[in-house]
Amino acid sequence: MQPLLYGELVPWYHLVDPPEDHQEEGVCFQAAFERVVTPRPETLLELGAGAGNNARHLTHRFICTLTDVSADMLALSREQNPGCEHVLGDMRTLRLGRTFDAVLVHDAIMYMLTEEDLSAAVETAFLHTRSGGAAIFAPDCYRETFRDTTETLMADHGQRALRGLMWTWAPHPEDSTYFVDFAFLLRAGDDVKAVHDRHVEGLFTRETWRRVLTRAGFRVETMPRPLGDGTFDDIFLCLRP
Repeated sequence: MQPLLYGELVPWYHLVDPPEDHQEEGVCFQAAFERVVTPRPETLLELGAGAGNNARHLTHRFICTLTDVSADMLALSREQNPGCEHVLGDMRTLRLGRTFDAVLVHDAIMYMLTEEDLSAAVETAFLHTRSGGAAIFAPDCYRETFRDTTETLMADHGQRALRGLMWTWAPHPEDSTYFVDFAFLLRAGDDVKAVHDRHVEGLFTRETWRRVLTRAGFRVETMPRPLGDGTFDDIFLCLRP
């Protein structure tokens, strides 16, 4: 079942995930692609682009093709990235029949719940990366780094306001999934409603990630990603020979 945040709650999405929060990551991704891809990279495919928040900070540099499984999220992306090609499709099965200098797979990869799903998405990325090109995979966490967390959410825009909790937890630590439960209070004018939205996400070890990426044909490196406040995690920078 599609989470409400990518359907019914899309009009509230930018209060939960503001585009400006992705600027530092965008700079990081651009620098990584420019460092490893020759000749100079010009085209970029994003699998699971969602609202286009990453692309907003990359379109000045790359010709971007943005794909997502949610038509509502693609509509939101078209509003802020009108010059980009948008394609509705599942990253596990998408086949565009062409390759790109750079491929980006951000946190949408977390919705791959099994190693089979993960392998299918990685294969899609590999098939769409040209020889000499690169793909970045940016999971939110790995099994080794996963922690239960609770975060508060607060945002206001005009007559709309949002207050909420984001609770990340693993009910069965031995399996390959965890939950992200959102509890939202949404105010429009004088009306307030409460909404619960559950996201089931995949959790894999670094070793599993490396095995899947290598098996697809990539040469695998890691790179630091800025998380804000001077902190970093590690994600995968993958080269196609």
